[in-house]
Amino acid sequence: MARKRSTAAKEATPAASSTAPQGLLAPPIHSLPVLSESQRSSKMKAMAKEVAGCTRCAQLASTRTQTVFGVGNLQPKLCFLGEAPGADEDKQGIPFVGRAGRLLTDIIEKGMKISREDVYILNVLKCRPPGNRNPLPDEVANCRGYLERQLEILQPKFICCLGTVAAQNLLETTVAVGKLRGEVHDWRGIKVVVTYHPSYLLRNPAAKKYTWEDIQLLMKQMDA
Repeated sequence: MARKRSTAAKEATPAASSTAPQGLLAPPIHSLPVLSESQRSSKMKAMAKEVAGCTRCAQLASTRTQTVFGVGNLQPKLCFLGEAPGADEDKQGIPFVGRAGRLLTDIIEKGMKISREDVYILNVLKCRPPGNRNPLPDEVANCRGYLERQLEILQPKFICCLGTVAAQNLLETTVAVGKLRGEVHDWRGIKVVVTYHPSYLLRNPAAKKYTWEDIQLLMKQMDA
């Protein structure tokens, strides 16, 4: 069952400052010029080339096989945002192609009844962290600009955050996934639903029922 929103604190909203979350300072995504598919393709190809040559994170640049930019429909209604590439993704250059990727495909195609090719899939990080460790704060910060630019080009109406790293970094919060899930959030005018990462579901199958609740919430929003 979806959780109810908590009552907002009754206090004045502080003025925006240089330390405010970037998502609060940036304009709504859908206030930006709408790009044609060819414009999106051109911009994404140029950025993918830029990302492929990125060396901001010295360790990641020296240990990766290749960068993993993203894949899918360039005019998507929905984007799935994950954490970072794993070993399979690092080898193939495509996000979510291992066991977790196959589970995500099942969620999309068997659960949502849409094609994986109809959505766009990307990660917070474009390089695999060694040993699949959690991304470091400076690594996330170095990749943040790429993520924002991708979403500005794609202009999805909905984002589904998969797991802690994706949810906390997009929404700029430290709240746990268990408390973020079950409600609809906003990021620059885009509706955001949070659920567990497919890798977590493989380790904890009992949590699949909660992800199904989250996907149902997402579908309800998309059909509204």
